[in-house]
Amino acid sequence: MPDVALPPGWPPEVRPPGAEDWERTAVTWLLDQCPHEYRTYPALVHHPVALAWLAARHVLAQGQANTAARSAVRADLAQLLDSRAVDGVLTALEHEHARLLAVHRAVGLVGDALRGIRYVPRL
Repeated sequence: MPDVALPPGWPPEVRPPGAEDWERTAVTWLLDQCPHEYRTYPALVHHPVALAWLAARHVLAQGQANTAARSAVRADLAQLLDSRAVDGVLTALEHEHARLLAVHRAVGLVGDALRGIRYVPRL
């Protein structure tokens, strides 16, 4: 495997750019970030740059839905759940928000690498 510096946030499931089969691991990971049905579209599976582009938009849309849910959770669920349960839902949404931010960054890093942009660490 080549000695390649990886940027912070690089997904551990994706091999470093230039390593054997790295693009296959990138495609597999990117597909894992998208709806399962995306695996059935050859235009996405065979064009990793397009897949990364779409995965970034999909994760961004999940983040927007999460933001909307976090802003509405108390008003929408207050009559349906006790306050402790609502707090639990809000906590879950906050954790998911953080996860989605990290995934969005990682998708962007993989997409950059697929387009030939290489990370150069700064001192």
